[in-house]
Amino acid sequence: MSLLDDVARRDSWRCWVCDERVDADKSVNDPRGPSVDSRTADKKAKVAERLAHRACNTRKGAVKVVIAWPDRLHVVEPAPLITVAERLERKGGRELVARCPSKKDAQEAADWLVDRFSRLVPGLPVTASVDAGGGQYLVTLAAGRR
Repeated sequence: MSLLDDVARRDSWRCWVCDERVDADKSVNDPRGPSVDSRTADKKAKVAERLAHRACNTRKGAVKVVIAWPDRLHVVEPAPLITVAERLERKGGRELVARCPSKKDAQEAADWLVDRFSRLVPGLPVTASVDAGGGQYLVTLAAGRR
């Protein structure tokens, strides 16, 4: 149980897949209970284990996880966040992740992305910028190397 407790504390008791709270009092056999998702298949991963709900961990199995963008955000052609996270973690740099119809929508998306990436890739310094272009607003994430 020590590994579970350590990982859970580090991840602030939030599931890395769905980004919802994990109940520490639930059984590890309960679908909403805690489990440790091992990323040992990814040799380049900086974080080997992550906290996940038992159901989220089971549902993803050995397939690549898709992190959903919230329905409340107005984005066009949102980038697949796991792919973006892997590239930023590996290479740093900048990546265009979404287009938005208004500056307000773009800023909301940028704020959500910085918050989400703080848990998706702990320790990776990620910032977001909003730039006007072609009658829309572009959201870009940038990360330095760790």
